[in-house]
Amino acid sequence: MEPVSSIITVADSLESLSPSDIFSSIRHLNVDVGCGKGRFLLAKAAANHDVNFLGIDRRLKRIQKVDRKVTRAGLGNVRLICMDAFRVIELLPAESVSVFFMFFPDPWPKRRHHGRRLFSQPFLDLILRALLKDGVNHVATDHEDYFREICAGFRSDQRIGEETPYEFTSEERTEFDIVFTGLNARIGRCAFRKIGGLPPPSQ
Repeated sequence: MEPVSSIITVADSLESLSPSDIFSSIRHLNVDVGCGKGRFLLAKAAANHDVNFLGIDRRLKRIQKVDRKVTRAGLGNVRLICMDAFRVIELLPAESVSVFFMFFPDPWPKRRHHGRRLFSQPFLDLILRALLKDGVNHVATDHEDYFREICAGFRSDQRIGEETPYEFTSEERTEFDIVFTGLNARIGRCAFRKIGGLPPPSQ
């Protein structure tokens, strides 16, 4: 019998993506935005079988590789989606996510490309809509300018309070964290907790 894939196919016409539709058990949901090769996602899921994990990445080959690792590890608490993160989070129900992990998002370093960066006010509104009250968003990046931009956006929002940044265990370290730390690059880490109710829509 062929192993069951953890990859979820999302139709373009889909209007919402309920965790109850993609996981067999209702548990706290953690979302790994840009899961890459899956090192963090797999380690975290293996250590927390009582939590559901959703990994998102835009590159199909990466998702397929992570899927094979998930199958070999027998991790029934992991699902994967190959899609733009903004769209996936847009589909998640309000107050459905306990934790977002966003490690080393593409910084689009050239000024003319800054508009392609994931973090923006509309994206922040989506994150806060999806998070449970007291839910947390963890971020790490090696790009200092982008890190300042992210922190400024969070700190200017009264719906958010600062939280202790996430520290990887040795098993959880992402490929980017290993590479950049090896190059003695400064890694910016921050975390913010949702302290209010549902946010108003963006103006």
